[in-house]
Amino acid sequence: MPEREPAPVFRKAPSRARNALSAVLLVLACLLLPLGVLASWAVHGPADTGRYVRTMAPLASDPDVRDAVADALGDGVLREAGPELGTGALHGATGDFVQDAARSFTRTEAFRTAWDAANGAAHAAVLRALREDGPRAVPATVDLAPVIDRVKRRLAHDHVPFAHRIPVTHTRVQVLPAEDVDRLRKGYLVLDTAAFWLPLAAAVLAAAGIAVAACRRRAVTALGLGTALGGGLLVLAVAAGRHLTLAGLPDPLHRPAAGAVYDALTATLRTVSWLLLALGLAVALGAWLTGRCGPRLAARRRARGSAGPVADPAPEPTRVPA
Repeated sequence: MPEREPAPVFRKAPSRARNALSAVLLVLACLLLPLGVLASWAVHGPADTGRYVRTMAPLASDPDVRDAVADALGDGVLREAGPELGTGALHGATGDFVQDAARSFTRTEAFRTAWDAANGAAHAAVLRALREDGPRAVPATVDLAPVIDRVKRRLAHDHVPFAHRIPVTHTRVQVLPAEDVDRLRKGYLVLDTAAFWLPLAAAVLAAAGIAVAACRRRAVTALGLGTALGGGLLVLAVAAGRHLTLAGLPDPLHRPAAGAVYDALTATLRTVSWLLLALGLAVALGAWLTGRCGPRLAARRRARGSAGPVADPAPEPTRVPA
């Protein structure tokens, strides 16, 4: 009797296991990628003094920011000179004069110089407090003498009367209390570590997920969609953070200025988030189109190869006249 052929064995279990492992790896990669982008932005974006000053410099020309700074300057002057001004009409007239003078100052080149110097000094002081190792946290303070000196030289260059008589005093202003330094230092160290390891881990997991998958084209499509989803979530997180930040301000009059500062600081993060969204969709679309068009093109090539060369038709015989 003829021997029966063995029944075919379908190996579904290994493929299912590989797909399940690939899905887990790709999900982890898509989760770590936006977190890594956020940590890298926090460490290499606002945490760099030079980049921070360049980011904040255009805000010196923003009307909302200038009005907020003018109000703060005017209130500070009136608070220091309050006992000497007394109350009543004299105090009101002096207050209007001080506020007008502060608004006029915010439209000068000296204000832009002071704005850059103050931002750079405050940012450097905060970073120094966060990065220094010590037994106990110390408050971040700024010495206003370099700022006042730069403003004084700028006013003297503009031939402002009595600018050379402005005293340059070493006055230290606290920009970050000691009780906040310890908490922020721990968070900064975590972000510094995460900024290096999270993107690296996301890349390794993504490569492993594609390599393990039974159908790598589908894995690439899933990775692209997951990357796009992570970018979209980052965009929503930046928008939600803006809303919560502005809603938590006690003075609603300064919310436009705070919104301008928030938008300037998160501009790079928003750009990277949109790039992740666009790149993920492009990769997913490319992988999907390859899966749709690839088999058809291969079938057409096989059909053309199996048909063989077509023979040329035989020439018709020519008739010779009798």
